[in-house]
Amino acid sequence: MLIDSHCHLSHKDYENVRKIINNMEDNIMIVSGADHESNIDVVKLCSEYHNIYGVLGIHPTEITNDIEKHLKYIEEHINDRHIVGIGEIGLDYHYEYDKELQKEIFIRQIQLALQYKKPIVIHTRDAIQDTYDILNKENAYQVNVTIHCFSESLEMAKSFIKKGAKLGVGGIITFKNAKKIQEVVQNIDIKHILLETDSPYLAPVPLRGTKNEPKNVYLVAKKIAELKGMDIDNVITITTNNTVAQFDLK
Repeated sequence: MLIDSHCHLSHKDYENVRKIINNMEDNIMIVSGADHESNIDVVKLCSEYHNIYGVLGIHPTEITNDIEKHLKYIEEHINDRHIVGIGEIGLDYHYEYDKELQKEIFIRQIQLALQYKKPIVIHTRDAIQDTYDILNKENAYQVNVTIHCFSESLEMAKSFIKKGAKLGVGGIITFKNAKKIQEVVQNIDIKHILLETDSPYLAPVPLRGTKNEPKNVYLVAKKIAELKGMDIDNVITITTNNTVAQFDLK
């Protein structure tokens, strides 16, 4: 059984979401919210499909004037069927968004996860040190933490792993120029890795440039197996067990 530990399946992402889900057969998807609209979609999908779990959160570039309403919705649904975490939340300094506001909303969502004892899924872009510092300061590792779409240095990977975090590895691992994440995967124990696609984004080679979907998580597993000199079935078994434990999947 394969698990895509991080994908987006909002109706705005695909013309036919049901077809994308069916393409995964009985394999498991953990669908991530990013804004209020996608959080609503996550709740609906989790109620309809036995093989879909979800995390709810406000992405750092999706903070709006309605943030109080949006945070309230997350809290109202945090214990719904198959909702297994808070995410994706974090910091994104790549664009000109208010950094202090991002930090405030990030911290509030961490506190919500701690209150309800739910795992956290982290988005961090050009903000790795602040992300690391805030997670430490807020004692976030009382719950399971996943650094989604990890693409930082081996040194930083080891720092997060030492704290107990898992690293989400997606299609970027297949890119020719993705030397950093390839080095990380080659030099850490596979017990620290979760497979993901981040669909509909970041389709792996040889599908790069197309719209990604959860079934392509197999290509991520294949590349990891190649880099680590492992049998692909072992990669799938271990990463599946990692994900089941990380999100306490029933």
